[in-house]
Amino acid sequence: MAMIHKLLTDRDLEEAMQREAKVRVFKDDYIINNAGIIVRYDDSIVVVQTGVSDITYHDRNDCEFFEVRKK
Repeated sequence: MAMIHKLLTDRDLEEAMQREAKVRVFKDDYIINNAGIIVRYDDSIVVVQTGVSDITYHDRNDCEFFEVRKK
């Protein structure tokens, strides 16, 4: 079973990005992105890559970000 850790701060996002941790992105209580890695972020946007050419941009104010860790 996986453990889920909510990414709230810049430090949380930075650590997840450096470890290339898998993340889940929720918007309006729905999963909109799963098993991607954070490749870039700033105050308003988080960029998540799930494949070679699959890059998505998520608004930090509209979405919730969770790191998925294996137990």
